[in-house]
Amino acid sequence: GINMSRSVLRCVFSFSLLAGKAIVSRQFVEMTRTRVEGLLAAFPKLMNTGKQHTFVETESVRYVYQPLEKLYMVLITTKNSNILEDLETLRLFSRVIPEYCRVLEEGEISQHCFDLIFAFDEIVALGYRENVNLAQIRTFTEMDSHEEKVFRAVRETQEREAKAEMRRKAKELQQARRDAERAGKKAPGFGGFGSSGMSNVNPATIITDSFVEPEKPKVAPAPVRPSSSSKALKLGAKGKEVDNFVDKLKSEGEHVIAPGLGRKSSDVSKVLQPPINTESIHMRIEEKISLSCGRDGGLQNMEVLGMISLRVGDEKNGRIRLHVSNNDKKGAQMQTHPNVDKKLFSSDSVIGLKNPDKSFPLNSDVGVLKWRLQSTDESVIPLTINCWPSEAGSSCDVNIEYELQEEELELNDVVITIPVPSGVGAPLIGDLDGEYRHDTRRNILEWCLPVIDANNKSGSLEFSIAGQPNDFFPVNVCFVSKRSYCDIQVAKVTLVEGDGQVKFSTETSFISDKYEIL
Repeated sequence: GINMSRSVLRCVFSFSLLAGKAIVSRQFVEMTRTRVEGLLAAFPKLMNTGKQHTFVETESVRYVYQPLEKLYMVLITTKNSNILEDLETLRLFSRVIPEYCRVLEEGEISQHCFDLIFAFDEIVALGYRENVNLAQIRTFTEMDSHEEKVFRAVRETQEREAKAEMRRKAKELQQARRDAERAGKKAPGFGGFGSSGMSNVNPATIITDSFVEPEKPKVAPAPVRPSSSSKALKLGAKGKEVDNFVDKLKSEGEHVIAPGLGRKSSDVSKVLQPPINTESIHMRIEEKISLSCGRDGGLQNMEVLGMISLRVGDEKNGRIRLHVSNNDKKGAQMQTHPNVDKKLFSSDSVIGLKNPDKSFPLNSDVGVLKWRLQSTDESVIPLTINCWPSEAGSSCDVNIEYELQEEELELNDVVITIPVPSGVGAPLIGDLDGEYRHDTRRNILEWCLPVIDANNKSGSLEFSIAGQPNDFFPVNVCFVSKRSYCDIQVAKVTLVEGDGQVKFSTETSFISDKYEIL
């Protein structure tokens, strides 16, 4: 049955050339392919070039269309649908196209066909128009997620730490080899896998050396090959071509790992990225900051929310007490869980259950303490951002700088996002600390800084681009940190009976929820 009060979109919005070729087609109700092709093939024959209309009808369907330069956008509906609603829907579809296609040509549309189809599906669901606008469609299709950004930032940090560890291991190995050569001894572990010296050296460490520093291929790769593999290395003509290609890649600076060593990569990751040592008592200390500053100075609002979550994995450690070390000097207000003994916490900074005979829940994260800091005092801002755009004729010179006020903090994967005008080309970058990315689709300039700490507490970026001073606000900041802002930690964990200390592990994170300069 067809709902008479709303338009039922039977077929897709398709781009048709006058020759009748469909470039992109999307249907929203069940139809056979033959039926769709027949409807699309009939459209050019029904066009009357002598008149300007927005629709044409047959006995069963109505074609609502709109010319887009050399193309047509066509909407096929039932004859009893609401044509005013169809025309409004068609206009929304036509406005989606420039979001993904720079020019309205067949090649460009074919290249972005899936992006267009995903956007179309946000407009129409099961044949009925959704109540959305262009800005919402853009948001839905981008699927921007703060949690994903934090996950990616943490993963990139782990990768950088792994690479740094790899380089350190490689340098240690080279130093050991040089020391052995000076002493006139054989380098440990480099006589092939069959040698006795190999027993004290992890093979994965040697593999690391061979691909971390490829600029010294004469030292590392040759000795790690087994002496028994010499016959296997006698390749034919094709093998020589492969070797030549690999050598060429190496000469161009590419990192190429020998095929025989590829199966050991999992061993390398195990050595270089050990799993987090999580004890049966594990705590997560999480803080989020929301901050709004004025462009001319002044803190409009800052709020830090923190929580300690406890997870007990062993029943024998269920009856415990957490001794909190509170080094906060900014005035954070703390609140304990309703089942926690408030008097014990206020007098001794100890978190324990009201009923000491009860145990904490097993294998579930329980928030035992949370705190909140709200302030308009500029001195408590962890990272200050000063953006100074100045007009220079038709363009604008923008100077932006950061300064870390809380020197105890270490901020990782910092991204400072500055809006830039669209359609005026790329910004001309001057002085720069760190790296930058210009996203032409989102019209933003991302200033990326891997680490901001006491050794790298300030930096600046200068660029020029056509625009007005107001075009470069609001500035947004995103970061992650493994250090607490309010410096509230758990010093030790003891048993209720006997006061014996128990081993525990802690995971700390401090992230930006909203950090903007308006």
